[in-house]
Amino acid sequence: MTTLFISDLHLRPDNPDLIQLTVEFLKTETKDIEALYILGDLFNTWLGDDIVPSEYEPLINQLLQLHKIGIKTYLMVGNRDFMMGKDFAQRIGCELLNDACLINLYGTNTLLLHGDTLCIDDIAYQRYRRWARNKIIQWCFLKLPTSYRQSISDKIKQKSRKNKENIATSIMDVNQTEVERVMTQFEVAQLIHGHTHRPAIHTFSLAGQFAKRIVLGDWNNKSFSVLRCNKNEMKLIDPRVINQVV
Repeated sequence: MTTLFISDLHLRPDNPDLIQLTVEFLKTETKDIEALYILGDLFNTWLGDDIVPSEYEPLINQLLQLHKIGIKTYLMVGNRDFMMGKDFAQRIGCELLNDACLINLYGTNTLLLHGDTLCIDDIAYQRYRRWARNKIIQWCFLKLPTSYRQSISDKIKQKSRKNKENIATSIMDVNQTEVERVMTQFEVAQLIHGHTHRPAIHTFSLAGQFAKRIVLGDWNNKSFSVLRCNKNEMKLIDPRVINQVV
């Protein structure tokens, strides 16, 4: 059997082509799998489980179909859709995972992250992340009318775009020392994450043993990025990478 990992789809109501690509992916690429992991940023924005755009209904129905035929689907929030909660996860037949999550992947202990916590060189973002994940702030946000939530979200994204223009791209990537620290903390030699939009399979030495860090790519209207795993190999399928098999 096979397990799939995806992340960073960044679905939006005003981009029906990408929603349709996702639905077709779920129909055609999941026929031989036992589990699907979505490691954050399924949606570009999430204003709360009580506000689900109707444009997502085809996606919701397809995820429910996977659930009905026995395919286990796991969902992790990202830096864009971190307001997603258990109510929506249950609605689509998914199990909501913590970030970080430790699994046994065909005999190998594997750590799953969205990936933004590894980008510690981006100090401003990490400060914002701590503020945005505060449960009291989230509770207050969910009590606001839809228009207020949308306005706040739009302002945060606009500020984020401006900040990225003035930040070196290396700062927005993961910090290797932090990668090794976290992997050592969880006692794993295999890590899978998204967030950075830099699909690749990195190999390195960790405490004298072979270690892997697999980075999932972001999606666009014409192509997807997916990691296919079975007991024999891991294959990263992405138009930006070549022969990423281990």
